[in-house]
Amino acid sequence: LVAVVAGYVILALTSIVAGVLVTELLLDIDGLESLDERFPAWLEGERTPGWTDASYIGSEISGGMVVVGLLILIAIVMAILRRWRIGAFVVFAVAVESGTYRATTLLVERRRPEVERLENLPVDASYPSGHTAASIALYSGIALLLTSRLAHGPWRVAIWVVALAIPPIVALARIYRGMHHPIDVLAGVPIGIAAILVVL
Repeated sequence: LVAVVAGYVILALTSIVAGVLVTELLLDIDGLESLDERFPAWLEGERTPGWTDASYIGSEISGGMVVVGLLILIAIVMAILRRWRIGAFVVFAVAVESGTYRATTLLVERRRPEVERLENLPVDASYPSGHTAASIALYSGIALLLTSRLAHGPWRVAIWVVALAIPPIVALARIYRGMHHPIDVLAGVPIGIAAILVVL
């Protein structure tokens, strides 16, 4: 527990510093911020009812209700099997990721893209993408559990293909919905990976 808390503090501080560097220095580089706005603006022009519905699903597979539901399910199954440490692994990985995201958005302000947003969330919490980070911490964490304990052979490959395919889907859905810029979703990637490494 001490190791997890210490790892979280280090990760959160690193994420905050990186966020300040991105928002205060990197985005001031000539033309970079406007370039970061172009992809969400282009996707807004390409919206259709079908793609909007698909983006909702892509976003929600890493949304609060699904994440919490899966964590509860994992905790119950592992409690029944009396695999306490295994059950705690994914729960703590997502907790470290979520805590890091919350700490970063509290101290690093960045407005969401200047497009019609399809969700009502605070407009100054664009950096980083918590959904992207959570998709890595959750689904890669589950993949690690399954492939280290249960799945073998082709199943291992199939599980990892699914786990690695989910974060890009989530990231694209979040940009499509006007909630993040490309830099924001890219910033979520190391947070999700680092959260797993902290718990490991």
